[in-house]
Amino acid sequence: MTMTALVAPTVADYEASADLASLLVRTTQDDALSVPAETLRLSCKCAHCTRARFDGCFPKGFPGIAITEIGDLGYGLNIAFSDGHNRGIYPKPYLLNLAEHQNR
Repeated sequence: MTMTALVAPTVADYEASADLASLLVRTTQDDALSVPAETLRLSCKCAHCTRARFDGCFPKGFPGIAITEIGDLGYGLNIAFSDGHNRGIYPKPYLLNLAEHQNR
């Protein structure tokens, strides 16, 4: 009996698009995915954004938002945006989930 381990894909490489409007992700299975900056900003799960959602004052959209910086933390990416928000940490499985929903 041969056992084969299944390995879930993860983020192998990433960069902001040329216009800074999307995060481009390449997986370990060589899939190329894209997540709009607005989707990322709306999906932030930092304490500040979570509290704003709880209080009912989180914006419904971030039109024209751009990615200004990406930091790799190993397990996830810290993404900064043109509105000054830089607290969001996006674990790599969460990023792939967001990307897969966008690329369906």
